[in-house]
Parts: sequence; structure tokens; C-alpha cells
Amino acid sequence: MYTLENNKLKIGIKKIGAELCKISSVKNINEFMWDANPAIWGNHAPNLFPVIGALKEDSYRFENKKYAMTKHGFIRNNKDIALHEKTKDSLTFRLSQNETTLKSYPFKFEFYITYKLIENKIDILHTVKNCDNQPLYFSLGGHPAFKCPVYENENYEDYFLEFEHEENSVRHLINMETGLISSKTKTVFNNSNKIQLTHELFNEDALIFKDLKSRKVTLKSKTYGAILSISYKEFPYLGIWAKPNGNYVCIEPWLGIADHEDTTQEFKTKEGIISLEANKSFSASYTIEIHNNHLV
Repeated sequence: MYTLENNKLKIGIKKIGAELCKISSVKNINEFMWDANPAIWGNHAPNLFPVIGALKEDSYRFENKKYAMTKHGFIRNNKDIALHEKTKDSLTFRLSQNETTLKSYPFKFEFYITYKLIENKIDILHTVKNCDNQPLYFSLGGHPAFKCPVYENENYEDYFLEFEHEENSVRHLINMETGLISSKTKTVFNNSNKIQLTHELFNEDALIFKDLKSRKVTLKSKTYGAILSISYKEFPYLGIWAKPNGNYVCIEPWLGIADHEDTTQEFKTKEGIISLEANKSFSASYTIEIHNNHLV
């Protein structure tokens, strides 16, 4: 595990998958990341690239050829991603194409993820470079899981998510058998900006939003107030998820989305896919802010 620390926070990043695995207060015992209990969900914050969620039949088509790709792509749990650069307040990891990636993803690329610690905030910057002579097609996103509740005298139901704007939005329901986006929706917001957390909330899998006005969401405790916020101005999709028996909540900024049930499986026309011209770079970041009153 690699670490960064300042006078407020200490963070840990696993070498495998360059996965954020700890966000701890320096001055007290508060830990804000889920502990990746393997009996429930054995991850902390997987990095998602070059797809988000499930593909139909775990595959896609590009230039009349079929390629196999597992859910969320190949960065998570990847042992080949390596530390590229370290400064006093940042860590950057890099993965480029290799024999393994080319079997499932026929592109020459460089993927970078940088964690930068600034006071009580963690900036997470993704950069993708197209090293090919053809357009590069990809999606990317985050999947951070936050401990909930943070304090021992609380329950899961003492927590809620508060969005920066009032919303009128529906969740796009997932087919529980295939993991694909169905045509069904369910209203979540009606001129409101809060989602009450309950374990039953996730009985139908993730809450997936496509049209939120908000680009910031705060995890709040009824007893202790605002715990942490995620700002994601460059990410149009948002997922909210947990295993129904898990004491955590994932707040997931996405550039892209899982396949629809009626997909043609054509990679170029997949919803949310990004097309990056040859020899160009693309960057997008989101920020995790731990509120200061939990760090003293």
C-alpha cells in the first residue's frame, strides 16, 4: 500500500488496481472508507475503465469483431498498473496496453490516475492518452465505498444523501439477472434533494441517474451532520449502490453506463462512450471532501 499524509488526512492506495483503500483522520480514529469485508463486498474503490458496469454477454463489437470484457473493465484488480510519479502530496499510477489488454481492447493507450491530497480533500484525476492512429473509445468512472455509519453509536438508517439542488429524477432500473439497464424506471426525487439510506433501498441493485442537475452530493448523519461530500462536475452519470447487507454506500461518478438490454453491442455507439482522436488526451476528475469537524 502506498500512502499520502498531511495534517488532516492519511490516505492509502493499493498497488493492485491503484485502488483507494483508506481515508483516515490524522488526529482521531475516524476511518471513512469501507473495509472491504470479503463476506459482503471485497472492494474499497475500484477504478472503472474502459467500460462501466456490465456488457451484454460480457462482450462488445468493434470493427466487425467480437471482444470479451468483464464488468467494469480491466483496471480494477490489475497487477500491471504501476506507480508512475510521486510528489509530497500526490501519487500517479499508469497502465498502458499490453498483450493482455489487447486481447479484450484493441487500442494503444495510456491510462493514468492521480490522487492528490489537499487539506481535507482528495482530488482523483483520470487521464487517458490515445497512442493509436485511430479513435480510442472508452468510458471511465469511480466506485468509492464509504463507511456508514462512521460512529459506533449510529445505525445505517441514521444516514442520508443530500444533493446540492432539488431534483425531479428517476432511477434507471437494472435487470437483476443480467446486470443490464432495462427500460423500466422508478421515481426517486419529486422536488426533493435527499435520499434516505436503508438497506432495502438496494434490493433492486444500484440507483442509476442520467439527468441530475446536482454535481455534488453529501453523506450526512442525523446526529453528526455532514460527513463527506463528492463533487463530480465533469461526470454526467451517477450511481448509488451497496450490497443490501453492507454498512457502506458507494457514490459513483461515471462517464458512461452499463449496456442496455436492447443493445446492438456496437462499441462505437454505446451510450456514454467517449471517442478520443488519435494522439489526443482526455482528463476528468472528481473530489472527495471530508468535513473538518470529523478530523479534530
